[in-house]
Amino acid sequence: MIKPTRHVARMSPYALAELSAPEGKRLISLSQNESLRPPSPQAIAAATKAMTAVQLYPDPEWGALRAALSDLHGVPQSGILCGNGSMELIICLTMAFADETGAVLAPANAYPFFRTAAEHARARYDTAPEDGIAASVDALLAAVQPDTRIVFIANPGNPTGTRIPRAELFRLRDELRRDILLVIDEAYGEFSDHLGEFVFDLVGHGDTIVLRTFSKAYGLAGMRVGWGLFPEGIAREVRKVMNPNNISAAGQAAAIAALADQAYMHETCASTALRRDRFITRLRRAGFEVPGSFTNFALIRFDSARAAKGADTALRAEGVVARAQGGAGLPDCLRVSVGQAEELDLAAKLLERWADGGVI
Repeated sequence: MIKPTRHVARMSPYALAELSAPEGKRLISLSQNESLRPPSPQAIAAATKAMTAVQLYPDPEWGALRAALSDLHGVPQSGILCGNGSMELIICLTMAFADETGAVLAPANAYPFFRTAAEHARARYDTAPEDGIAASVDALLAAVQPDTRIVFIANPGNPTGTRIPRAELFRLRDELRRDILLVIDEAYGEFSDHLGEFVFDLVGHGDTIVLRTFSKAYGLAGMRVGWGLFPEGIAREVRKVMNPNNISAAGQAAAIAALADQAYMHETCASTALRRDRFITRLRRAGFEVPGSFTNFALIRFDSARAAKGADTALRAEGVVARAQGGAGLPDCLRVSVGQAEELDLAAKLLERWADGGVI
């Protein structure tokens, strides 16, 4: 059998959640940060209507979607690229601007897909220490090497749920070399937009990209629609390595309709925050260390990796699947997505019993 290229042979498959439940138990997945409710009914109706013409290729330039994004966020259409989820954009921009001669840098506990993207591009992947579990601008700047080409930062962070202020992102851009691409992944941006610290204008400072997705707050994870604001020259280069028909007609239609129903999206974010904060407060009262979160999940920190594994095993025994975080450099942590109220209640009860040393 033909052998893969050396760099692919050295790679490990991207680690997905292990979604299985013991026999007789209902699977309750709190592991993938999916929306707690379906997308806007308008998005469902638009996707259904689009299915009547799927014998045709989708719009390869995402014209109507780009126009809707431009109108909503006040950004130029010419700088918008849309991807098959923001993951496609992360992979493609890394392939376009990093290789074995140029390194990628990210915080130590960053979204693990950043490392995968670097491996695809054959680039070295460097990390910078975090301030607790929050990205540190000073540490990132200190970790820059002569061959650093891209700096990735998720804000709010995944899996930490923490965020750094707008002023710090501007400082990071100002103090980075001009030949370093700064990529700000705002997959959970809608959950912190109420703070009013938008950073789309940072793209105008040059060599900066801001990414977002429809998978979280808009509830369209199954449609695979992401987007980003790019400097136009960088967008042209990234477009060269993208699939020219990457987002289905139904996905584009659903995303456009979801943007038109901002009230529904804001309701989703508000409901998510309410359940998240109640869950965090309950676990803290039970003695768990749970940082504040600006996302649709909570990170639970245990005394050790062994303890985290024990708690994970106890949850899985009842069909509740959280997400272990060893791949993000946090083996002593579990990440729990905000799901249905009864699901979070069960997860909290199981963790409380585990903490008390009781039998679940």
